[in-house]
Amino acid sequence: MDRLAAMETFVGVIEAGSFSAAARRLNLGQPAVSKSIAQLEERLDTRLLLRSTRGLTPTDAGQRFYEHARRAIEEADEAEQAARDSSEGLSGRLRVSAAVTFARLHILPALKTFMERHPQLEIDFALDDRNIDLLEEGTDVALRMGTLEDSSMTARRIGRSPRLVVGTPAYFARAGVPRTPADLSGHQAIVYSQRGGGESWSFRQGSTEVAVAVSGRMRVSAAEGIRTAVLADMGLAVASRWMFAPELDDGRVQAVLNDWTLPPLDLWAVFPSGRLVTARARAFVAFVEEVLGAPPS
Repeated sequence: MDRLAAMETFVGVIEAGSFSAAARRLNLGQPAVSKSIAQLEERLDTRLLLRSTRGLTPTDAGQRFYEHARRAIEEADEAEQAARDSSEGLSGRLRVSAAVTFARLHILPALKTFMERHPQLEIDFALDDRNIDLLEEGTDVALRMGTLEDSSMTARRIGRSPRLVVGTPAYFARAGVPRTPADLSGHQAIVYSQRGGGESWSFRQGSTEVAVAVSGRMRVSAAEGIRTAVLADMGLAVASRWMFAPELDDGRVQAVLNDWTLPPLDLWAVFPSGRLVTARARAFVAFVEEVLGAPPS
């Protein structure tokens, strides 16, 4: 029995929902599909599928086998693609995940250059501020910011941005410019409610560290909301320079308390655990480093 072919047949049956549909998808006869599953169950000495008038349902053992078999097939495909990429250039499909605002401001505008370099490459770009399950979503590489919670992930830091207290000239003209972190208690703070945000902002100046509790009438769960609220003169916020780079450059947004520093924001390239890092993913990460400038040491 060809073990990989048997795995592909079993995965095809699970995903198609029936022997006949799997046979059409795999371009095989239905008897060949049925025989392959029977031989697989005999080899493993366990029932993988429950058959009923309503269709096919994997047993617990079948579900576990399906998950591992699908991963093995993906890795075999990736190994073949890596060999092709080394001789033919990048091709196939690259699946990327990144935070909405960061990608919109810094990656998507530059992506045309990357795709022109690799005309045989297709890209699925998932924009989401949440940390998705890379294996479940079939993602090749994710761009994540801040502190990584899962130490088992394969990750590499590829960028770092200072974090600033920012607001518009119109807001500061109305509310005044804070001179010290303590002055923030008298200001409207736009609070980021996701991981890495909150109502306590920590500052450092030399050996002095200060944590300030801020408050405001608006809390948002996405970086786009922070940008919108700040640009609407609704208050000030802590944000990476990446988030307001265009507006900081042209003066529509100003940074204050510049003699104090906040913890910087790290950018990570994160890869699915237990899978080969594809040549496509490595090339994309190198391109992101190129877009952002020299990578950190």
